[in-house]
Amino acid sequence: MGASVSAVEVREARTRRDFNAFIKFPFSLYARDPYYVPQLVRDMKTHYSAKNPFLRQAEVKFFLAFKNGLPAGRIVSIINPEHNSFHKENAGFFGFFESVNDSHVADALLRTVCDELRKQGMKVMRGPMNFSTNDECGFLIDGFDSPPMLMMSYNPPYYNELMEGCGMAKARDLYAYNYTFTGTPPEKVVRVAALAERKGITARPIDMKNFMADMKSFKDIYNSAWKDNWGFIPLSNEEISYSAARLKPLVVPEFTLIAEKNGEPVGFLGFLPDFNSVLKHMHGKLTPVTLLKALYFSKKITALRVLLYGIKPEYRSRGVEALLLAKGYNNIVQRGGYRNVEFSWILEDNIPVQRIIEMFGASLYKRYRIYEKAL
Repeated sequence: MGASVSAVEVREARTRRDFNAFIKFPFSLYARDPYYVPQLVRDMKTHYSAKNPFLRQAEVKFFLAFKNGLPAGRIVSIINPEHNSFHKENAGFFGFFESVNDSHVADALLRTVCDELRKQGMKVMRGPMNFSTNDECGFLIDGFDSPPMLMMSYNPPYYNELMEGCGMAKARDLYAYNYTFTGTPPEKVVRVAALAERKGITARPIDMKNFMADMKSFKDIYNSAWKDNWGFIPLSNEEISYSAARLKPLVVPEFTLIAEKNGEPVGFLGFLPDFNSVLKHMHGKLTPVTLLKALYFSKKITALRVLLYGIKPEYRSRGVEALLLAKGYNNIVQRGGYRNVEFSWILEDNIPVQRIIEMFGASLYKRYRIYEKAL
């Protein structure tokens, strides 16, 4: 820990060289961590560019920290007018935080973002958000004994000590539940699903020939279902198009279901194969060799993540949740080869969804924390 404050320099990443350093810093930081999953460098370059519609409507700056001339950390400052308009507050965010285990480096990074947000009139800083609650959120605080699932964050345990040492306090915890497949869905889920079917509610696989139309139905369901949740930001058509293009190669139609009533979409559920188990072997590179590895290891994926899930408020407690879960479960078992599923992430105060997942028989196995600090 012994570095002095004067030995830490934080500067904005502006050049291609800086951005490459920003993207690749975690590769060295986690070089000896058996659970870290590097993302593809090519994908990160796209995600940090104007091709990402979030960056076209939010004010985002990237920063690198250097200790004694060597890269020691990174962070992003984020001001999202959509969030502040929707929630009627002046909140700024930090994201993509990575740091060596040095309180001076962490403090320098967070102070840089605090200063940036204050200059823009923000009253509170929250994070990590990568870039918003529609993306990866929170620092892992419990469950360090297994790798992260697809699009879930991961970090060393010391990050939480760094946050508290820098005066950050808990804003919200996020939960992840794990479930191991058996031969049939839990009997209670099947019984409640049957009640929904008797009310004329059906569930069908997503139509890959009309993929974008179904994803826009998901957007409408999501924006309706989540609108009262803490931190929610409505998805725009541009954002759903961007996210859909990234997710489409991973979608298994019979695992991604839309519930309908008289042809109206009322619920959506997406089990996505955990492609992180493939990325683990690609080391961030897209080459002929890593593509061959991807083909090989994609056939060995045994885990799924419930990434897309929402029920329109007027259709809750009518069995729609159970119908989607039961149909998806049966399709997964019929396909074969999958052993477990992660339900994530769930807000700590979203008790109704937690009860549905617990009815399914899943157990809480990871917790993530979003921090905040008054400015």
